[in-house]
Amino acid sequence: MRPVLTVAVGVQDGSFEAFQRGIANAIQHTSLCITKLAGAVIQDIRIGCITVDGLDATDVLLNNLKDWDYDVLILGGATFAGFNVVDVEYVYKVTGKPVIVYSPRMPDMEATLHALRKHFSDWEMRWSRYEALGELHECKIKDYPPLYYEVVGESTSYAEKVLREQAINGRMPEAVRVADLIAKGVTPVFRGQVGSRYES
Repeated sequence: MRPVLTVAVGVQDGSFEAFQRGIANAIQHTSLCITKLAGAVIQDIRIGCITVDGLDATDVLLNNLKDWDYDVLILGGATFAGFNVVDVEYVYKVTGKPVIVYSPRMPDMEATLHALRKHFSDWEMRWSRYEALGELHECKIKDYPPLYYEVVGESTSYAEKVLREQAINGRMPEAVRVADLIAKGVTPVFRGQVGSRYES
């Protein structure tokens, strides 16, 4: 009898130009890719558009999850498109599904707080979303360097089971890895760098 695979949703953003903050008319957009995988098998893919340093990542994510059936959501970080911080507690409340926030390295929270204070008048609200994630945990998988994660709505043992199951092509969760490849690939569409052949 085959083991039942966890159906995981991975989320990652596209690329964007840095150091545009404070410049008039410098609003940028990039992609937010949401993938649904059972093990290594891709079941569905959705792509949304988010604002660099905006606050729309939470809504875009939830809108794309509305009719999906899955077990766990894995974010490729707490923020997308710069400091577009996801309200993870709200996402968990709305979906009822556990959320794992994956990081390939130890986050520098002091530097993050400094940047928020420097660039955003609403830094306290954005920072509160980081604080709501709770304790940061370390997980070692095979011979790879350790990864780091927070989990909302489930235990650390459940989160590490999912992360180990998703370590198919390295330590990055496969659902996040696929989302990352797609998001980076379609970024030019959202930057307006691609011609009208992409228009509907």
